[in-house]
Amino acid sequence: MLAALSIRDFVLIDRLDLGFEDGLAALTGETGAGKSILLDALGLALGGRAESGTVRKGAAGAAVAATFDLPAGHPAAAMLAEQGLDAPEPGAPLILRRTLGADGRSRAFANDQACSVGLLRQLGALLVEIHGQFDTHGLFDAGTHRALLDQWAGLGKDAETTARAYDALKTARDALAAERAKLEEARREEEYLRHAARELDEADPKPGEERELAEKRALLQAREKLAGALAEAKGEIEAHKGVEGALRAAARALERAAPQAGGRFDAAIAALERARSETLDAAAAIDDAAEALNEGGADLEKTEERLFALRALARKHRTDVDGLAALRADMTAKLAALDAGEGNLKKLEQAERGAKSAYLAAAKTLSAAREAAAGKLDKALAKELPPLKLDKARFRTRLEKLDEAEWGAGGLERVAFEVATLPGAEPGPLAKIASGGEMSRLMLALKVVLAAAGAKRGALPTLIFDEVDSGIGGAAAAAVGERLAKLAKTAQVLVVTHSPQVAARAATHLRVAKTTGAKSASTSVALLSAPERREEIARMLAGATVTDAARAAADALLAGEAA
Repeated sequence: MLAALSIRDFVLIDRLDLGFEDGLAALTGETGAGKSILLDALGLALGGRAESGTVRKGAAGAAVAATFDLPAGHPAAAMLAEQGLDAPEPGAPLILRRTLGADGRSRAFANDQACSVGLLRQLGALLVEIHGQFDTHGLFDAGTHRALLDQWAGLGKDAETTARAYDALKTARDALAAERAKLEEARREEEYLRHAARELDEADPKPGEERELAEKRALLQAREKLAGALAEAKGEIEAHKGVEGALRAAARALERAAPQAGGRFDAAIAALERARSETLDAAAAIDDAAEALNEGGADLEKTEERLFALRALARKHRTDVDGLAALRADMTAKLAALDAGEGNLKKLEQAERGAKSAYLAAAKTLSAAREAAAGKLDKALAKELPPLKLDKARFRTRLEKLDEAEWGAGGLERVAFEVATLPGAEPGPLAKIASGGEMSRLMLALKVVLAAAGAKRGALPTLIFDEVDSGIGGAAAAAVGERLAKLAKTAQVLVVTHSPQVAARAATHLRVAKTTGAKSASTSVALLSAPERREEIARMLAGATVTDAARAAADALLAGEAA
């Protein structure tokens, strides 16, 4: 509930601190006194539009703070936590505050934690509902009627089951659609994929093959030069007597004289033998290399043919040679998926049918419950209309079956509240059929019935009615006051009113007054005592001059309220 409202430098209000009690509170005052300013200030604290023109003349800025007492488990706490902000401790208030500079810049706070204006607006929607004479939102928005019917009838679990079943159906449908699109794309590419896959299979590219081929090609291209070097080396070894022959002759010469050398030639002879052996190995290696070069003459053509073919294939598929192997694997996988796709598609189609069956079962159960609840709601409203002087009006909750394309998380039907105010007339949308005064009373009747559906005290948001009694008087106004008092038993209700019959039903009475000076004007709000309340209601009855008869009539109204 709204516990307090603090306003600083807002329009005609210099400084104002108001406290609110549970139950029905009436705000009265002469036309132009500034009652709407209070609602505008509250709206600012609840995330409403900020305009620099609402800052009091001469002030640097305005500030409004609304304090709320929250019941345990109120969704506002969860909303704060979701945004990473600290929620109030159990029993502690939630304070929504907004500051507005003369330059039009504003800041928003939730329990002194900076937040976005959007979050403030979301919190405000959970905490307060404001209804005006020509309010076309809330109850008059047909988009809210299905949820209101479910809430009134206690169909929350059925609605959640239906919503979950629809989410499962949507997931199954999305998976099926994705598989169909995938298969369709694969089918369009199938001929190309099979041709390209065969081409790649025939080429059989290997990772790193381009580097190996390029190195081999470079080697083969240098074959003649390399062969010349080998021949030259071999020629040097074989020149004159040849290196091997010279080494062998030198060793023999030393061997003949070795017996007389006493072992002094042994090392030299061994070295000559090693050199001769290495020379023979070198000559053999040169011969092997030369033979390999001679045999590789045809390999150059094959190597170049393979290298150029792989590079052409890579250009064709807009990749590099090393990427061909991965491309081949991807194409093979796509073709395998295409071959297996029909089987997957059948499985997904079966899953979609199962999800649809589960959704329809849940949704039809919800539809039946709604059908029964609609009749009960119509009967409940029928009892509320005569006391509000709408005995000729007929209220109807219409359930319209939706086409399959329109099925959704909310079920199989559209719900609309309709009314006929003339005998024999066909019911139509609330906002189009009822007049201003009738709309106000219809809204009040709906609120009373909806709030009476087992709601705990304080669980509903604070309800503010701005001149809900406009256009009516006498017995109808008294009936409005009675119904507001009834509604206030389940929710905090604030009513801005010009009707003494309504004001007399309030548990708390606040009077708004404007004081005009030579150069400025200001608005103030006072909590009325019993004598002051009597005088205010008398003024509302009599006008500018309060008579004893008006006071007696005020006493009668107050006595009726007390009774």
